[in-house]
Amino acid sequence: MSQPHLRTVVVLAAGEGKRMKSALPKVLHPLLGRTLVGHVLTAAAPLAADRTVVVVGHGADQVRSHLAEIAPDATPVLQAEQLGTGHAVRIALDAVPDASGTLVVLNGDVPLLRPETVAALVRAHESAGSAATVLAAEVPDPTGLGRIVRDADGRLEQIVEQRDATEAQRAIREINAGIYAFDVSRLRDALGKLSTDNDQGEEYLTDVFGLLGSAGEPVGVHVAADHVETLGCNDRVELAALRRLMRDRVNEAWMRSGVSLLDPDTTWIDVTVALDRDAVVDQNTQLRGGTVVGTGALVGPDVTLVDTIVGPGATVVRSHAVGAEVGPNASVGPYAYLRPAARLAEKAKVGTFVEVKNSEIGAGSKVPHLTYVGDATIGEQSNIGAASVFVNYDGVKKHRTVIGSHARTGADNMFVAPVEVGDGAYTAAGSVIHENVPAGAMGVARARQRNIEGWVLKRRAGTAAAEAAERARRTAEGAPNSGSTASEGEAIHGDTEAVGPTAGARDTATD
Repeated sequence: MSQPHLRTVVVLAAGEGKRMKSALPKVLHPLLGRTLVGHVLTAAAPLAADRTVVVVGHGADQVRSHLAEIAPDATPVLQAEQLGTGHAVRIALDAVPDASGTLVVLNGDVPLLRPETVAALVRAHESAGSAATVLAAEVPDPTGLGRIVRDADGRLEQIVEQRDATEAQRAIREINAGIYAFDVSRLRDALGKLSTDNDQGEEYLTDVFGLLGSAGEPVGVHVAADHVETLGCNDRVELAALRRLMRDRVNEAWMRSGVSLLDPDTTWIDVTVALDRDAVVDQNTQLRGGTVVGTGALVGPDVTLVDTIVGPGATVVRSHAVGAEVGPNASVGPYAYLRPAARLAEKAKVGTFVEVKNSEIGAGSKVPHLTYVGDATIGEQSNIGAASVFVNYDGVKKHRTVIGSHARTGADNMFVAPVEVGDGAYTAAGSVIHENVPAGAMGVARARQRNIEGWVLKRRAGTAAAEAAERARRTAEGAPNSGSTASEGEAIHGDTEAVGPTAGARDTATD
């Protein structure tokens, strides 16, 4: 025989959420790293309930799929026809016939609810031996919410929905937060007595309190310390308001733990992010998913990091990164894009207008500007010249490029993978490197330059360029010849490998 369950959590997540005007079920709308229902399940987690049941309805398949990802131990139960909260809880209890002890009922659209508040509700309920306890809150504007009606001694008399309330009851500002704790055995009996004799023709779970009270059972009210925790979400305006409140809560907590947020109003940090002490987050920054920012790192301004690790002392400025890793004291940006599996080792640099994807950049190596690095491995202390492209795709498969340590590659290089450039090797500017370059060699893959004298005057006569060239010719006429120009024949047949040390230095000076 199975052991009885002493605590059960039921999350009500079957509503359509018509006012959201969305194909996405309301409880699946995201809010700083979790869905609405994800936040509620997180608030309930410290209870260590023996069983968690989530009542699903509209978009049931989507909600089930989401639950399988975030709460695989939760049991989804279908409420095919939404006949009220009482009906939903009855269906949930039918799915756990061996449940006993305390049943906690939570709405799936109350994301600001704190675990501490749920725990305090359960403690108050169990210590008082109540049959039912409701979480209440004093709110500035109770419009649309159920009212807590107390008797002359301050005890709970009934919970009245807005549409069923009298004018006097509508003036009450103590509201029902839609969160409850019940004794399971007494709840089962009361649920069987619910009526649909109300404005909506539904089974109200709140009517259980009146039924239990009339039967002489003890019912109680536990008041939340902060009414903000009880705010629900009915449309996108309310969702945005909840997002701002969550942002402020998260940001305050990080600042009090030793993180500097230079402009909290423009800083958005998911609840799943981790920040170490003395990290600095500048304005207009979003930190999302499983992002981690190390001690003393500077992130921002104008940065978005998703599932990205930033090491201690690193700097990320005006950049976007997804699934990347930035090593200790490395630097990124401005205007860089790190795609998944981009990994920078200690003191590596990815500079302006550089995109990196599925590549490792070794310790101290630099990709300073205007470059695409895809499917590559770059060793230590190497420098990649400006305007280079790691050509990784042949139209069918991706291939890898390997650049050794202490290499210097020229500006405007194309590395046609698969290809390797050895340790200490150089490549000349403007080269298309499609064959391996041995360690210590200079790779040159370009034609020698040739100048065709008088071409503009012959082919572009009458243009501004031709006029400028003619003026320059007349000015220089009679002056000593300060340079030489290869003839067309020399340009074609000359020694294309004779790059020379001066040219080599010029080719790679792009740091």
